[in-house]
Amino acid sequence: MSELKTLTEKELAFILHWGEMGNRWGVNRTVAQIHALLFIRGECLTAEMICELLGIARSNASNSIKELERLGLVKRTHILNDRKDYFETSGDVWELFRIIARERIEHELKPTEAMLNDLLNDPDFKKESETFQARTKESAELLHSLITLGDQVLVFSSKGLKNILKAGSGVGKFLLGFKGDKK
Repeated sequence: MSELKTLTEKELAFILHWGEMGNRWGVNRTVAQIHALLFIRGECLTAEMICELLGIARSNASNSIKELERLGLVKRTHILNDRKDYFETSGDVWELFRIIARERIEHELKPTEAMLNDLLNDPDFKKESETFQARTKESAELLHSLITLGDQVLVFSSKGLKNILKAGSGVGKFLLGFKGDKK
């Protein structure tokens, strides 16, 4: 393996920002920073290399890497004649989007939809205010629609996802233009 190249100012800015964004999305800052490092470097790195580049403790790196592996965002790999574990992530942003979206659907949207449906199916819920009942029903319907849309969209390849989003942008412009004509 070649000598470890230090982070440039721009790489560090990207990694720090990605860590902050991850933190806002409910992901541990170090987890997000390690993922950002692997993503922008586009090469396999050992845990020791990650620690050196990010200035983090080995235990923090190990726990964060395990979390990234659990999420399917990082995979462990090996290099011939080297006993160390190396870690890499996909360079395909669309694949990463698919993995992250699937994770959020499974662990955030579906449990919330289930809780709302449990409320709606509880006979005692009929005693609640009409506003509460109506808003709960609308929320459950919205989540069901988002989950269904996600399930349908996330089966597409990276190229398919790109095409869908490009088409969606055009549809949005068309609808906004159409809406504007009614004024």
